[in-house]
Amino acid sequence: MVDAEVHVIDRGELLCDRNSLLEGHTRATHGERSPDLEYGALPVYAFVVEHPAATILWDTGIHHAAAAGHWPDDLCEAFYPSESADHRLDDDLAAAGFEIDDVDAVVQSHLHVDHAGGLEWFAGTETPVYVHERELEFAYYDAVAGAGDGGYLRGDFDHDLNWVPLTRDRETHFTDFAFVHLPGHTPGTIGGILHLETETVLFTSDQAALSANYEAGIPPGGDFMWGKTEWRASRRRLRELDRRHDATVVFGHDRGGLADTRSP
Repeated sequence: MVDAEVHVIDRGELLCDRNSLLEGHTRATHGERSPDLEYGALPVYAFVVEHPAATILWDTGIHHAAAAGHWPDDLCEAFYPSESADHRLDDDLAAAGFEIDDVDAVVQSHLHVDHAGGLEWFAGTETPVYVHERELEFAYYDAVAGAGDGGYLRGDFDHDLNWVPLTRDRETHFTDFAFVHLPGHTPGTIGGILHLETETVLFTSDQAALSANYEAGIPPGGDFMWGKTEWRASRRRLRELDRRHDATVVFGHDRGGLADTRSP
């Protein structure tokens, strides 16, 4: 166990259809052939882990110019970044008492646009950026060849960064803080398990964007799914870690737990 603290960083929100997060969330029935869609807000978070060895930023959130031309129109239509202009990464960190220069290491759970938009702040620095090698490969495959899942922007991650690729299913680069490969949402999604003195925190990232993905086993919709077989295996792995350590589970885009920073 490590004497560390976790700080929630509010990085705005996305507006999207709930079916993107929960497969078949609204479905036609015999009695109701045309159910209404559920369109609403999806909170976006980053986390700062004050670890004895380093101040670690988990994810960097949405680019502050996402709604002002940084994102293409079709992406804005699908996942509208309604608060991006009010959420520069440096400002959001400052609201929690940190500066960009305080960050000793960045961990990217994956490189989708709502998680990697703040990487430009670390361009040209020696700050290590941990990411799974499969994620880095797939992000470039998507952005350069247009053959991935459409969730990446080259302008988010194609910088002079000090990449530290993760290559194994589980790696520990900081005492009692392990990075766990959780393919499914993307090929290289990672979660984190942090053993604090008071509790164990399990970061699911978008392997479980919502509690219903994790607890009820409802897969995400097509927009959020790279591999369903891999997703189910990763969910089992998360649940085993949870059972073993009685963890506080922190979901990728859900309110509650450590991420309870907004009104319901």
